[in-house]
Amino acid sequence: MDYIKATEVFPEDLLEEIQRYVQGELIYIPTRTARRKWGQNSGAAEYYRKRNHAIREAFRTGTGIERLSEQFGLSVDSIKKIVYSRS
Repeated sequence: MDYIKATEVFPEDLLEEIQRYVQGELIYIPTRTARRKWGQNSGAAEYYRKRNHAIREAFRTGTGIERLSEQFGLSVDSIKKIVYSRS
């Protein structure tokens, strides 16, 4: 990331106001656009939501935790966390 001189970007009155709060320090100014939640860009969040739903549904209809662990390649503890969570 390249640095930009504040004097080249901000109007003088705004720069003076900023200097009232901080001088000679680095400041991060976030973009206006909202950050997307984890997994939204890659589709991972949707994948895990569907997988966990399938695990809960299989458990609800009688599939045992050991079997689900083998079927989905997850530890028994991970399956328990999924089936007993309030999601």
